[in-house]
Amino acid sequence: MKVLVADPISNEGIDILRSYAQVDIKPGLKPEELISTIGDYEALIVRSQTKVPAKVIEAGKRLQVIARAGVGIDNIDVEEATQHGIMVVNAPTANTVSAAEHTIALILASARNIPQANAVLKSGVWRRSDFLGTEVRDKTLGIIGLGKVGSEVARRARGLEMKLIAYDPFISVEYANNLQVKLVPLEQLLKESDFITLHLPLTASTKRLLKAKELALVKPTARIINCSRGGLIDEEALAKAVREKRVAGAAIDVFPTEPTTKSVLFEEDNIIVTPHLGASTTEAQATAAKDVAKQIIDVFKGQPPRYSVNAPFIPAETLSVLAPFIKAASITGKLVSQLAEGQMNTILIKYNGEISNYDTNALKATVLGGLLEEISEERINLVNANLVAAQRGLTVVEQKEATCENYASLITVEATTNIGVTMVSTTVMRRESHIIQVNNYWLDIVPSGAYFLFIGHRERPGLMGTIGKITGDAEINISAMYVSRLKPRGQALAVLALDEPLPEEQQQQILSIPDVYSAKLVKL
Repeated sequence: MKVLVADPISNEGIDILRSYAQVDIKPGLKPEELISTIGDYEALIVRSQTKVPAKVIEAGKRLQVIARAGVGIDNIDVEEATQHGIMVVNAPTANTVSAAEHTIALILASARNIPQANAVLKSGVWRRSDFLGTEVRDKTLGIIGLGKVGSEVARRARGLEMKLIAYDPFISVEYANNLQVKLVPLEQLLKESDFITLHLPLTASTKRLLKAKELALVKPTARIINCSRGGLIDEEALAKAVREKRVAGAAIDVFPTEPTTKSVLFEEDNIIVTPHLGASTTEAQATAAKDVAKQIIDVFKGQPPRYSVNAPFIPAETLSVLAPFIKAASITGKLVSQLAEGQMNTILIKYNGEISNYDTNALKATVLGGLLEEISEERINLVNANLVAAQRGLTVVEQKEATCENYASLITVEATTNIGVTMVSTTVMRRESHIIQVNNYWLDIVPSGAYFLFIGHRERPGLMGTIGKITGDAEINISAMYVSRLKPRGQALAVLALDEPLPEEQQQQILSIPDVYSAKLVKL
């Protein structure tokens, strides 16, 4: 077997690989060079620098596995790799402690103006009085995202005697309590925090999570830290807020485009910047290299790798029955994730009908993957599904019943939060996924489009016309509409399939219509 290492990794990983395969180290390959070279190799290792698009994957005729020696997978076309039967693995836990420690370092550096004072003194000027700092003791640290890194930050911040609050709908209250963290809505966190730190993956729902609107809620004495992903914060809005002294300062380790030597953030003295150093420790690099090396060898041996990123494996004997339900299971998880309100604590997955007679671990992994994909760095699979849920304090319960009224098979997911229960049922008919129930409402939706607006309302004449005028004025086309009601002129649910996402302004207009209770935009 031959392994191509396209980005520098620690020697500890190289040594493990060389005990089993031929290893060629060729960092800095240009895209066309990688395409012309990759055909000779069974495995490819990259970090964040080397991109692995479809053209590289197509050229890798012998590739069995692509490994990212780090957390993210944004530089790898995972779908293309999956279509070619290539395993994708990463090292999602390798840099947890390093990233948490760098976050704490930036909190302290920002609080005490350390980089600014260092630069001034080295320029030959003693200006002690210009760098009056603030203690972190008894200050409120707001943690956005209480996953692995966020939890480690919380543990360390407790040692600094900070008060801890967090926003993360996919963490149970019990888990947060064990960390001595109070869970709060995002708006409350922004208003109350003295320091705000982000620990989220970059997804469609988290991109530019903190914009001008959100930054307007922040205390003028607050400081914002991002060691997670570039793009979570609107850089222009943050620079302006700091410049206008509406935010005291910031410390940023990650950027939308990397590497970079130009950013509006570089222009502000009260914004500390570092070149993506969160994982840049000897220990983290060694752990990441060893993790991916061991997984590559597992793939070569035909064994399941520990951190597989691809879709869960389905045993051949159940493939013909369960394969059509993989997409339905993913849709169910995604829909529940976006419709649920409050802090989740229990996930109930029910299988009715024919599918209940089979091993449904792959379906469970897919449901959890859809449920958690917007907030978890890890792709959920057969190996880690229960572990990821447990790490977030979520209880996952499965039920199976051989009987199924009206349908051959049915997948139902119920998410229980501190506010209530959200329930979605899906099935497969004619090889297509159908959403057939949302809470108490029966529907039949084929989710062929990407965007759906779920509107809870009291049924009355003219209401749908008013909603249609709002979407029409915004030039948003409604491709389909589904309505279910509990009784005539009673509570009802309307679902609009939209060709484009409805802007926030129009969503608020719909919410202001009399007899409209809720309006949620969902992306599937």
